[in-house]
Amino acid sequence: MMKRKLIVASFAVGVVMASLLLLQGSAWAQGESPLTVSDGEHKAHIFPTVSRAAQLGIPAADTGPLLYHADGPVMTGAILLYNIYWVPAHLQNGNPTSMSTHYKNVQTNLLHDYPEHGIGNNNTQYYQTIGGVTTYIYNRPNGYVTYLDTNPYPASGCTDPATPGNCITDAQIQTEIQRVMTLNHWTGGLNKMFLLFTSSGEGSCNGSSCAYTDYCAYHGAFGSAPVVYSNEPYGDPSVCSAGGPFPTGDAAADTAVGTATHELTEALTDPELNAWYSALGNEIGDLCAYDYGTNTWDSGQANQMWYGHFYEIQQEYDNHVGGCVQVGP
Repeated sequence: MMKRKLIVASFAVGVVMASLLLLQGSAWAQGESPLTVSDGEHKAHIFPTVSRAAQLGIPAADTGPLLYHADGPVMTGAILLYNIYWVPAHLQNGNPTSMSTHYKNVQTNLLHDYPEHGIGNNNTQYYQTIGGVTTYIYNRPNGYVTYLDTNPYPASGCTDPATPGNCITDAQIQTEIQRVMTLNHWTGGLNKMFLLFTSSGEGSCNGSSCAYTDYCAYHGAFGSAPVVYSNEPYGDPSVCSAGGPFPTGDAAADTAVGTATHELTEALTDPELNAWYSALGNEIGDLCAYDYGTNTWDSGQANQMWYGHFYEIQQEYDNHVGGCVQVGP
């Protein structure tokens, strides 16, 4: 399937930087963005499905730039990444559920491969200024951890139209992440991110927004540490990809790795939803959603190759060039 060609307006570097200086500290609240959802207690920022993105005119209607909002933190220092694979024996309705070894391996490879390469390098232009001190995102790894969670899913706390009877709320997701953290003596902080992957057939909702109809994944933060996390529903290529190619031959795994890079990049640049986003409230990944650029690897089947692993992942927004890129400065 041929990918849509997304037209991104070009900005001269000087114009972009002037806009940044002029609009820093804008009164726009990201909470007004249709991509920021809430269950009444916690906010999260969603990665919309293909159809939802089209309804919202994303990314075509927002050509940036990303603006820094005063005192908003980014994730600084060497980042430690955690993948939690939540795979119980069955779903809430008793039906079987699964997550293959290959699926998990593709996501684990990403934890190792993302830092110091391509998309990760692009993040290094973004920064925080807190207490008069400016610190840039540092694209170096501090390692990664994976954990297989076989704890049963809690009673369905919501109604996901795509997975009736099998749905967990954001509060239930946070509770499970905290349970695993306590069990393993893990702590939060702005140099750590926890990605929770749920198994096949399990849905979720955050407020009135639900997986597979409204979003493919989302990120947020909770607690005072804080705990920066993402909800990563099982990959569904029919609603969360532009139709391939799928370089590993596993469409679900390749789709999931695409949503994971979207959330990881957005969490690095806007972990508490108050740092880097556009005048319309969109984050770095939203401005390039489902725009994959040019496939130059694996005979045209991939757009990234890191440590011998091939990936098909979206581009991310670069303020320096005023558009979407595959490799940062």
